[in-house]
Amino acid sequence: MNLATAFTTSPEEDVVLLLAAAPGIATLTGLIAIDPHTLTPSARIDYLAALERQTSWLQAAMQRAIVAVAGIEATSAEGPFGGVDESEREDVSSALRLSAGTAQMRIDVARTLVNHLPQTCSALATGEISPAHATVIAKETASAIRDGLSEFAVFSIEERAISYAEFHTPSQVAQQVRTAIAKFAPETFEEVVEKARDSRRVSCYNDIDGMSTVVAILPAEDAQTVMKAIEAFIVKSDRLDLQKAGDEMTKKDSRSANGAADQIAKKDSRSANGAADQIAEKDSRSADMKRADALTAIAGFALASKVDEVALHRRPITINVTIDLPTLLGLSENPGQLAGYGAIPASVARALASDGQWRRFITDPQTGVLLDYGRQMYEPPQGLIDFLIARDRTCRFPGCRRSAALSDLDHAQSWDDGGTTSLDNLGALCRRHHLLKTHGGWSIESRADGSCTWTSPLGKIYQTPARSILEGS
Repeated sequence: MNLATAFTTSPEEDVVLLLAAAPGIATLTGLIAIDPHTLTPSARIDYLAALERQTSWLQAAMQRAIVAVAGIEATSAEGPFGGVDESEREDVSSALRLSAGTAQMRIDVARTLVNHLPQTCSALATGEISPAHATVIAKETASAIRDGLSEFAVFSIEERAISYAEFHTPSQVAQQVRTAIAKFAPETFEEVVEKARDSRRVSCYNDIDGMSTVVAILPAEDAQTVMKAIEAFIVKSDRLDLQKAGDEMTKKDSRSANGAADQIAKKDSRSANGAADQIAEKDSRSADMKRADALTAIAGFALASKVDEVALHRRPITINVTIDLPTLLGLSENPGQLAGYGAIPASVARALASDGQWRRFITDPQTGVLLDYGRQMYEPPQGLIDFLIARDRTCRFPGCRRSAALSDLDHAQSWDDGGTTSLDNLGALCRRHHLLKTHGGWSIESRADGSCTWTSPLGKIYQTPARSILEGS
């Protein structure tokens, strides 16, 4: 079909045609001829998506061009002072006005795509995936390919990553690829992780203006313990502040401690939100600032405590590890999943599980989707909470990775409108996206497996699929 003859008199209808058309010169020319400011708000989103597809097409051509300049394979060092790709890297960096390091990264990505990932190149050229998705697929598979990962494994990983990219961000796709590689090459994954553990360290660098930077390079499970402790400290501090504000309100109004909550809610239309607002006015710190202050406070408490009160190798903060039964029993070597991080070697998952407190979850053997919490009780509140956090793992808004444990459990259909407290109507939403749903015009259709359909105020529809418990979130 000739796009020039297919255009209508309506720019909005033209955008719909261009969004569905194959990327190329004719499609790009048609898009450039349209002023997005003249479009309706809904059509502007389609225009943006159509341009992104053109960017993907151009980037596919860019990968081939980089390989044409740098060569299919890396060049050898010439002489004692030369390096790999010495001349080629300078050609690319000069032409694209990049640093040498960035130019080498672009060369490595292009070679991986062109030489080993034909499906990804094709999906990029047709606009099915974005340049960012293609880049993470290349980066995550590059080392495994160098280590001799089989062509069948590469093909399978690539195919799944492209499919996964339809509803997920580049960082989520990267985590999914890492998990898939760990399944196909568990021995290599184990060796890499074990070697990396030896690089753990904590460093302090002095900055200007009375500041310093502390950098902690830690095994994933230890890093999660640190972050969980920080978040728990913040939550406890906020609760103490909220309680203090409530006590002050109670004293001010000469109300008894027992009746204060009811009187505030019923007689004065006050709630915990009112106290929280007072706290917010006093506490203008950002989330990052609160975490920094919490880390300092935790370290200060540790210094102030007695040595004999410190229990070594104990984890008072909960970290969640998911592992399938065959791997737990040592019959398989599938990677485990560390909540908040992703794939970890089977041996690490078994070691963490051996000292853990167990909850049983039943999953579909084909998809890994949670089916049942495994306790024969009628909707126990804590059991339902545990199930939802394990099922969702992160906020269910498209692309959001805020931990479900730190999010709200929201009724898709509100309780006031007849919504039930059930698996198909409850799900994790971070505070920001919870407010966006409640007050920002977004709506959600929820299902029991955790999948949901979002509709924006402009009528655009976005899908969040169900998440396998044994894959990255």
